[in-house]
Amino acid sequence: MKYLDPKADLTFKKVFGEHPDLVMSLLNALLPFDKPEEEVQSIEYLPAELVPDNPLRKNSIVDVRCKDARGRQFIVEMQMVWSKEFQNRVLFNASKAYVRQLGKSIDYDLLQPVYSLNLVNDIFEPDMEQYYHYYRMVHYERTDKVIDGLHLVFIELPKFQPHNYKEKKMQVLWLRFLTEISEQTRNAPQELLDNPEVSKALTEVEESAFTDAELEGYDKFWDTIRVECTLVNSALRRYKEGWAKGEAEGRAKGEAEGEAKGEAKGKTDVARNLKQMGLPVDTIAQATGLTPEDIERL
Repeated sequence: MKYLDPKADLTFKKVFGEHPDLVMSLLNALLPFDKPEEEVQSIEYLPAELVPDNPLRKNSIVDVRCKDARGRQFIVEMQMVWSKEFQNRVLFNASKAYVRQLGKSIDYDLLQPVYSLNLVNDIFEPDMEQYYHYYRMVHYERTDKVIDGLHLVFIELPKFQPHNYKEKKMQVLWLRFLTEISEQTRNAPQELLDNPEVSKALTEVEESAFTDAELEGYDKFWDTIRVECTLVNSALRRYKEGWAKGEAEGRAKGEAEGEAKGEAKGKTDVARNLKQMGLPVDTIAQATGLTPEDIERL
């Protein structure tokens, strides 16, 4: 059996954008629902393109967008390369989805929460051990005081280690599906095959399920990702080299300035001592290199 990587745009949308039961399972596994009654019971797909009210403004396209029977909206995105712009886009898209619920109505009681689930195949918080990051609006001093509305979840896939998270079975299985299945996979782990939802997802990413045209698009996606990674790494490398050069130049300049100040202070101290000994000013000037005016001011 040969599989395609489920993180690619084509495969990700095929699995979670065409099968309501699978995206519902993913949402319930990865979103921060505290109680069983908060979980998603059914979903309806919505257009992935968020069209603005003003035609002069830019459209936004997400990977998967849907809502449940309660009216809560869910946006799911798979991002291969992290950038600050992506984080801003996530907030923008979630805010747009929240605001556009009203349409022409102004009944704010009708607004339902928007959940944005973002799976990132990159590390963007290197100083933090956890892979799961949940953002919402809370009181600065009383974090139990929450303004419900926007829920933003970012998951750093490279940090995920399944042996550390046994208590959330479906979360572990879905993250293993996303991190362990690739073009090199010939035999899927039995734990994934034993689960009905994940097993169905594995069937969807079998290479034999795709047409030649789809496989060509799949290859082009990875070519684009490789180019993007190269550009990002190149820019980062140039930034680090520039910073190191600037630091070295600054250190050298500082050392030179410090040495000059130290030499000047040494001459001043010598001149002051010679002056206290009663030596003539011109003699002190000749010995230290200071001007007579400088010596007179000591």
